Amino acid sequence: MAMWQWFKRRSRQSSPNQQLGKFPAKAIPVNETMEQNENAKISPHVEATISFVEQLLGENDDFVMRELRIFGQYSAVVMYFADLIDKQYLNEHILKPMMLTSTQEQGNANESRPLKEVLLNETLYACEGRTEGRLTEVVQAIVQGETVLLVEGLEEAFHFNTRHVDKRSITQPETEQVIRGAREGFIELLGTNLSLLRYRLPTPDLRVKTIRIGRVTKSKVAVCYLDGIVNPALVEEVFNRLSLIDIDGIIDIGYLEQFIEDNHLSPFPQIQNTERPDKAVANLLEGRVILLVDGSPFALILPTVFSQFYQTVEDYSERFLLVSFIRLARLVALIFSLIFPSLYVALISFNPELIPTEFAVAVSGGRAGVPFPSVIEVLVMEISMEVLREATLRLPQQVGGALSIVGVLVIGQAAVAAGFISPITVVIIALTTIGSFATPAYNAALALRMLRFPLVIIAGIFGLYGVMIGLILIANHMLSLRSFGVPYLSPIVPGNFQGMKDTIARFPLWSMPKRPALLHTPNATRLGMDVEAFKQAPNNTLDPLKVGNTRRGNTDGASSPSNGDSSSDHTD
Repeated sequence: MAMWQWFKRRSRQSSPNQQLGKFPAKAIPVNETMEQNENAKISPHVEATISFVEQLLGENDDFVMRELRIFGQYSAVVMYFADLIDKQYLNEHILKPMMLTSTQEQGNANESRPLKEVLLNETLYACEGRTEGRLTEVVQAIVQGETVLLVEGLEEAFHFNTRHVDKRSITQPETEQVIRGAREGFIELLGTNLSLLRYRLPTPDLRVKTIRIGRVTKSKVAVCYLDGIVNPALVEEVFNRLSLIDIDGIIDIGYLEQFIEDNHLSPFPQIQNTERPDKAVANLLEGRVILLVDGSPFALILPTVFSQFYQTVEDYSERFLLVSFIRLARLVALIFSLIFPSLYVALISFNPELIPTEFAVAVSGGRAGVPFPSVIEVLVMEISMEVLREATLRLPQQVGGALSIVGVLVIGQAAVAAGFISPITVVIIALTTIGSFATPAYNAALALRMLRFPLVIIAGIFGLYGVMIGLILIANHMLSLRSFGVPYLSPIVPGNFQGMKDTIARFPLWSMPKRPALLHTPNATRLGMDVEAFKQAPNNTLDPLKVGNTRRGNTDGASSPSNGDSSSDHTD
């Protein structure tokens, strides 16, 4: 792809932000020696290269240089970080083959073939071996966990991928509970995450492009997509936005999300993240792009629309009637958690005549003696719940659950008994908090939790008019959002009937033969079978009215093949 080739050339040049004049040349501290020798070539004299590497890495106690001789006459040195490599792999596949080389092979190397070809193609057993001619690449490869072999007389260094970092096992995702589906989640190592994707997508159309971002960390970022399904313009835009990132380090994939999103000031997330490989694969099949970062167990899904934040992978594993009901319940809980506190404040403070008489009497009785207006009550309780929720998250898991229960029961009951808070306010806040938990995506639920506070304040000033004004402003803001050019409220606005089959309710899978139209995929058809076949009555092959109910050659109270014809004979 032309865009990919352009990005590779540009990544080798100076920072794009420096070219555009956004930052001075030394805005980010980097190694000056590496910058000055960025394009320097490896010298055929090993001592010159060793001197350069020692200048940069020699002060580290875990840096190892192992000198040896190849074929009895070529001086060589192996360099690596002891804590980053697999020592057994190094001994068995690199050091041992070179030290056991016979004199016959020495003659072959001298007379028939160059030394480089003999070492790389016949002597060394390492499966991932390559050569590199730039001096700075030697240092970069060593710090990334590779083993570098330098041989006297060669102007290229041998790089072997011997990186070995302890990793945790593949377990169930922590942030996304699995009801029905694969119990596998992404981990921190990029190679393992890519293998989980390829395991589920054994197709040559899966494309994985890896780039490095970060002047210091050189974090490896993988861009994954399905060729022939994804829109090429989307892939080009992703590379374009990634090329503009100029930062010292990418610690987590959330760094990338903040750089490449469309609206940086919106509380709503415009890019979805997931820990589940099956969810990432499902989005790849729809024509989206997946971003992975080495060191982060999350993947970014782009572009993203709002309806994706209250949908789960299990929605496509269960029957559509049950899923449609559950989705509707989630959406009601989402709206409930957003407007319920402000609606309560507006009704109590400005429009109590809208409350039924019996309920109004009960509310007024509960509020008797409370010294604060309803808006102060709700704000105090909301802030208390947010503090309690944050404290629960930061405490150890064994203590967090107990604290949440004790906090809600004891503090709430004590506040009511002391007359600071009315019982109805505690009920309202409790129902609102429970409703916010029904949103599957944490970042989307966090946005709604934040928007509750301005809605409560506006409701306390203007009543129901304030609630409506706040909702109109939120809706108008959501209508203005884009995710890589895709309207945030698609497919509702702009309307698309085929896309609406998978929003509030989910239609049967066989009734959705097309991929989402909002992604403008070159291959829009995902269901190749004739959907009319699923609408016909099934063929009841084992219907007892048709085949009878026989046992050992005799029928046992079953209707005859004539479907209950009284003239037919029956066997007792």
